[in-house]
Amino acid sequence: MSFDRIGIRPSRILLPAPGVKPETWACIACDQYTSEPEYWEKAYETAGSAPSALRLILPEYNLKNSDRLIPAIHETMARYLREGLLVPAVDPGFILCERSVPAGRRLGLVCAVDLEQYSFEKGSLPLVRPTEQTIASRLPPRLVIRRGAPVELTHIMILIDDPDRTVLEPLQAKKNALRKLYDFDLMMNGGHLSGWAVDQAEDLRHVEDSLSRLLDTLGADPLLLAVGDGNHSLATAKAYWNEIRESLPEAKRADHPARFALCEIVNIHDPALLFEPIHRILTGTDQKALTDAWREYAAARGMTLSASGEGHRFTVVSSEDEETLTVRNPEGAIPCETIQKFLDDFLARHPESEIDFIHGEQSLRTLAQAPGAVGFLLPEIDKHSFFTDVKTLGVLPRKTFSMGEADEKRFYMEAKEI
Repeated sequence: MSFDRIGIRPSRILLPAPGVKPETWACIACDQYTSEPEYWEKAYETAGSAPSALRLILPEYNLKNSDRLIPAIHETMARYLREGLLVPAVDPGFILCERSVPAGRRLGLVCAVDLEQYSFEKGSLPLVRPTEQTIASRLPPRLVIRRGAPVELTHIMILIDDPDRTVLEPLQAKKNALRKLYDFDLMMNGGHLSGWAVDQAEDLRHVEDSLSRLLDTLGADPLLLAVGDGNHSLATAKAYWNEIRESLPEAKRADHPARFALCEIVNIHDPALLFEPIHRILTGTDQKALTDAWREYAAARGMTLSASGEGHRFTVVSSEDEETLTVRNPEGAIPCETIQKFLDDFLARHPESEIDFIHGEQSLRTLAQAPGAVGFLLPEIDKHSFFTDVKTLGVLPRKTFSMGEADEKRFYMEAKEI
């Protein structure tokens, strides 16, 4: 059985040992609640002194203390391995997981992605690609964490475009015949998480065959695996692998654990996977000045703003007024690109103004009521054209979409040695 052509591989995946409570082990992705330290304080209080993934990650709200915290994180990782608190669950294999979220049960497959088949370099067309711009300045602090870490935990979610539901869903249909690995309620309003071992030959063959068939439909320069969440985490894993690969003998490169990054594959057509637009708000301006500048910008580039018609449609909100405008003959391939190009131009010419990116329509509307604030509500994301948009644009504009609310992001549960 060879998985080389599909970008993933069965791996030795670790889970907390029997006796370690999963309810206090699993925790939310480190890049969530960055402005709410009270969330993390409550999480630590919930975990208490029990073994927990909380002690193996560095929440981004606390990056300022990284010099002090990273050595302790590395030592705790080594201790958990040494004391048998992290043990192999599949060796080799995958883990099928079901996560309850408000929209339903989201299905995923935890696997190891081959970093040799992934790149975030501009213009590259690998099998595994980012969907949003990778900001190089965000990698160094993450690299410090990864260097010297004996294990990794994952919040990376990778999308496949499988409208006929041929890869994950057949495994879900037979989950009662699979070995159950965990089944518990997540802390802090996270919902419920269940997982099953996918390590038998026929099930491994199904994953390989179904992904291979999907790949065969994609034509030239296929995009099989698109990074949905955790883009900078996967880029960090790639950067670390690039650091060490040249120091390894050729024979060791093929199977070195650092060559593979732990991820969860999700079908973009899963009805419980919600794509939500990320809205924009500008401060230090007013609605009339902003829309006047927008009309001028559009006219100079062959576009027009109107109240109706075909094009990219936005709602502009402030304490002064609310107006829905259509950009006709838009310069962007998708609405987010069209609006972001204008806002970047406006901000370059108005240094007194600032931009922020807002999740949720109601949050945007509330913030836009402040004096000197103007909000832009973006239209819903079309999941069915998502892969086509990524292939057309290379990467989407920054902060284009969010896969659910903060509570719905991936929790750290599984681990892999690196």
